[in-house]
Amino acid sequence: MDCRPGCAACCIAPSISSPLPGLPHGKPAGVPCPQLDTDLRCRLFGRPERPAVCGSLQPSAEMCGDTREQALHWLARLEALTCVGDAGNADAQGRAPLTSVAARPPRG
Repeated sequence: MDCRPGCAACCIAPSISSPLPGLPHGKPAGVPCPQLDTDLRCRLFGRPERPAVCGSLQPSAEMCGDTREQALHWLARLEALTCVGDAGNADAQGRAPLTSVAARPPRG
C-alpha cells in the first residue's frame, strides 16, 4: 500500500522518541513533524537523517483507513492505548514513544 497524498497522519499523531532534525528530543504526539513540506511530504524520505522508526511504520489498510481523519484517529488511539503499558519510557504527558509501539496494533 502507498501513502495517501496529503495525509501525513503518521508524521503527526504518534510520538517519536528518537531525535530528528528540528526536534533533538523527539516529537510529542499530535505535533506535526517539522520535516513535513507544504504538500505534507517528508523532506527526509530516503535520506540517512530520517529516523529508522519513521521507516518502520508502514502504511496499511487498517492504519490508514479510507480518509486522513480515520488514519489520525487510529494512530491517536494506538498512542493512547499503548502509553499505560510503557510507562517507563513515557513522556511527561504519559505517552509512549512510537519506537516502542510501532509493531503493535491497537486493542479493542
